[in-house]
Amino acid sequence: MNKIFRLFFLLTFALGNTVASAQTLAQAKSWYGEGDYEKAKPVFARYVKSYPNNGNYNLWYGVCCLRTGHADEAVAYLEKAVKRRTPSGQLYLGQTNNELYRYEEAIKTFEAYIADLAKRKRSTAEADSLLAISRLGLRLLRGVEEVQVIDSFVVDKQALPGAYRLSPESGTLSGYEDYFGQKGKGGTVYENELGNRMYYSALQADSTLQIFASNKLLDKWGQGKALPENINERGANANYPYMLSDGMTLYYASDGKESLGGYDIFVTRYNTNTDTYLTPENVGMPFNSPYNDYLYAIDEFNHLGWFASDRYQPEGKVCIYIFIPNASKQVYDYESMERDQLVSLARLDSIAATWRGDMQDVAAAKERLQVAMQGQQDAKQQRHYDFTFVIDDTHTYHSLDDFRSTEARESYRQYAQSEENLRKQYEKLDALREQYLAADPSGKADLTPAILDLEQLTRRLDAEVRKAAIEVRRLEKQHQL
Repeated sequence: MNKIFRLFFLLTFALGNTVASAQTLAQAKSWYGEGDYEKAKPVFARYVKSYPNNGNYNLWYGVCCLRTGHADEAVAYLEKAVKRRTPSGQLYLGQTNNELYRYEEAIKTFEAYIADLAKRKRSTAEADSLLAISRLGLRLLRGVEEVQVIDSFVVDKQALPGAYRLSPESGTLSGYEDYFGQKGKGGTVYENELGNRMYYSALQADSTLQIFASNKLLDKWGQGKALPENINERGANANYPYMLSDGMTLYYASDGKESLGGYDIFVTRYNTNTDTYLTPENVGMPFNSPYNDYLYAIDEFNHLGWFASDRYQPEGKVCIYIFIPNASKQVYDYESMERDQLVSLARLDSIAATWRGDMQDVAAAKERLQVAMQGQQDAKQQRHYDFTFVIDDTHTYHSLDDFRSTEARESYRQYAQSEENLRKQYEKLDALREQYLAADPSGKADLTPAILDLEQLTRRLDAEVRKAAIEVRRLEKQHQL
């Protein structure tokens, strides 16, 4: 009788464990489907340990590792899932390789995945998009910029852009809500050092952000004008604008088709001949990553660069990196450098690893940063300026006496007159627009030709002013040589 009871107890206990295990697996699969990978991960870990050759368990656990920030751990499990020909294994393995900067492996994985999908006559759109990211990543990894990052610190994302410490000569960065007093209507705002031109991102009807530019007319800002579609890509977000003091070089961030993942930083330049912007370029690594990277700004007066990234940061946090801008882009040697070392530099695993030479540049930059963070200003900043005109990264003029070239000095006078003329035309245009808003249909019809003519004139004058500024710099730099 005792033997029968013990046998019954053991069978009941085993059956109970089997049911409990089944329920646990079912719950884990439910969590997995809901995207709650943290909860599902330990359950799948037990199952993959007990059944190491099960393709599904390897896939599910590998995806959980990937989605919880442990892509390096995910590789072995996803590779096993692919070997077991588990559906979607190639998709997730390719994504993991992308996140680990293993772009050559990712390309092979996605090409094989696309071939399999094509055989089964299934859509390859998602895989094609991921393959494009892999190819972009490989191209950028082959051109990682050799830039010295002097410091970094982590802040709440909500603290941006106030955490940047730019000199007055570099303009100002603000949040849309702080600047316009409207919550949830836009991203960031950049106002130039003269306070007469502004770039900002505003929320659109399709819930995306687009970048606009506006000129100040007397004491009021004119109506914002959306930047062209090569910047405001349809269906994507464009945010975090920053214009260099030359008034032509624009940095911004976008999560469009040329992004590695999330926001990437791009640069474009205004074309005075066509009154538009050149095709934007991805600024590359180490500034961009498979995560969100944005708010790239160059403080030309302090010779410091800033950008933010949420790579390897918890939710709601961003890391701000400060670097020394290069006069011209220099890249690491992709062919001769160890791949792990290059990837580490691309990811900015260690900012000290980016330093080179005798460290004098880094030490001097750290001193400039300390002054900027403390909000101190030297005597040159404190004195009254007649004007502010940037010649290059190391020369900013504030009076006519600063010019060494007589031709450049005269050219600046002409430039200043042209800029004043442009300002007056903008004032006239703003006045006509206000009349238009208050006019009846007949009055609006009468005002329309004059407004259109004046808009065409201001565009032409604006292009001439930009060309004049370039000529001033050319003449002065020619004299310096």
